[in-house]
Amino acid sequence: MGIVKISEQLHEEIREASTVMARSINAQAEFWIKVGMLAEFYPDLTYAQLTRKLLTSEELPLATLKTEAAQQQEAC
Repeated sequence: MGIVKISEQLHEEIREASTVMARSINAQAEFWIKVGMLAEFYPDLTYAQLTRKLLTSEELPLATLKTEAAQQQEAC
């Protein structure tokens, strides 16, 4: 686990959202990070589609890309 520095304003927004969504502050931040990552990988998907993908996949796309890159390096 690492430490991520964010602005006080963003921390306050995460805190407020976590209360509404009944998540811990860390869980809310992690959720937003994952949704943001998926949005970058799949810019054509809606929020509902992104969250569905998040709920149904065992790992995020970055993990899949790392695995594929490692397999390609081993093949060389």
